[in-house]
Amino acid sequence: MTDQVVVKNPQAQRRKKNLILGFNIFLFLLPALFLFISILIAPIVVSVYRSFQDWNGMSAGKWCEPNIFQNYIDMFTNSVTMNFVVALKNSLILAFFSVFVQLPLSLGLALVLGRKPKGERFFLTVFFMPVLISTVVIGQLWLKIYNPDYGLLNSFLKLINLDTWTHIWVSDPKTALGSIIVPTIWQYVGYHMLLMYAGVKGVSPDLREAAMLDGATPGQVDRYVVIPIIKPIIRVSVIFAVTGSLKAYDLVFILTGGGPQKLTEVPSTLLQQQLFLANKYGMGSAISVMLIILCFAFALLITAVFREKDN
Repeated sequence: MTDQVVVKNPQAQRRKKNLILGFNIFLFLLPALFLFISILIAPIVVSVYRSFQDWNGMSAGKWCEPNIFQNYIDMFTNSVTMNFVVALKNSLILAFFSVFVQLPLSLGLALVLGRKPKGERFFLTVFFMPVLISTVVIGQLWLKIYNPDYGLLNSFLKLINLDTWTHIWVSDPKTALGSIIVPTIWQYVGYHMLLMYAGVKGVSPDLREAAMLDGATPGQVDRYVVIPIIKPIIRVSVIFAVTGSLKAYDLVFILTGGGPQKLTEVPSTLLQQQLFLANKYGMGSAISVMLIILCFAFALLITAVFREKDN
């Protein structure tokens, strides 16, 4: 009897291994996928559904009349009960200062600390410390600084004989928004600095030395070598700064509560008012959906701008 030699198909074996590997990966990812869908995707879907309804959170919701998009129309046209346009403008102003003031400060600090100055670790800790403090605590701290009677800011102005510059900072319509912008920039400079610092430290020393041998100054090395390499990190920081400004809530709520005269409203404070004070859960859902759309739109726009610059 002759022995029969069974020749196995290597492609079939490889395909079988890939299927088993893929199934095992799916099993490991299944719990995370379930949490992702239940905590993020499902609430978004429900919010989109409720945004087309006139719903007070208790009774059965009914579709908006006379138009299913009435909540979205009122959001931009009904200036009596809604200040969404003003709130969005304030968020964009906050985003502007975050991108063009906060991020350059963070980048400058990251570049300086990336040169390994004396006390590098100490300064890293000091600049990053505000990020570790609760925003509620920071809000209360700056309320004390802005206090018109005993606040540090007015006391300093009086000390240098600038009494005419003293203000009731958070209650003056001319300075209320600025009183929010300053602590926001101060709090998150260290956050973006740490991101960029990690990128700066990742730049090869050989590239720096080669540029220095070619006669480049430290500033030119940063401009033409370091910054182009850490551009992906800068892009992430820009996205975080813009989307964070659109979602700003706690510091605004603590410092001004949206006042005075609702001039410092942001979408999140307006959302809170519509949900918990006016019981307009349909309108609140519409605002939340609009915030999600704006955050995604700005993230895609920023990514496209950086990609265009790279090309």
